[in-house]
Amino acid sequence: MILFDVGGVLLTNGWDLHERATALSHFHLDFAEFEAMHLAHYDAWERDAISLAAYLDATVFYEPREFTRDEFFAFMLTQSKPQPNGALGILRRLEASNKYLLGALNNEARETNEYRFTHFGLRKLFQVALSSCYMGLRKPEPAIYRRALDILGRPSERILFIDDRAENVAGAAAVGMRAIRFEGADALRLELERLEVL
Repeated sequence: MILFDVGGVLLTNGWDLHERATALSHFHLDFAEFEAMHLAHYDAWERDAISLAAYLDATVFYEPREFTRDEFFAFMLTQSKPQPNGALGILRRLEASNKYLLGALNNEARETNEYRFTHFGLRKLFQVALSSCYMGLRKPEPAIYRRALDILGRPSERILFIDDRAENVAGAAAVGMRAIRFEGADALRLELERLEVL
């Protein structure tokens, strides 16, 4: 079983600091003001405790704007692209080999997650999606890794996890998963060859 993070490994981060700054500049919104609201509500949105509408109402549309929620969200989605030097090609190669159960273990809000999974063909490549919006938990909380093990029903040492953030890799390793920090497609390919996965 191989679990991939999505943002920073397969795709760009959907709504991280850079993406937010780009959107705020485009719509002429105050960065500091937005960030304060974002930090207060993003955790709940990624856990699916609040909807996209509630998140946008709290962060952007608490006062009248010259643009709509649909326009703002559509711009948010344009920030999702294949990660430069990312692992999408490696994931496709693993899926074509038919040797492994493949899945996602990622932090993402429901609406952006479903767009990214569909738009970039990830639903066809993954057999399981352990996304924060479906789990109600976020990495690097220990509970999300334990819940993933419960759902998968496999020994932790039989699961390989790939993520670009050190704290998320450490969280997976702490429950016994084999964990690789993603530092580019070439380095990952070499590590997977060393492990005789590729």
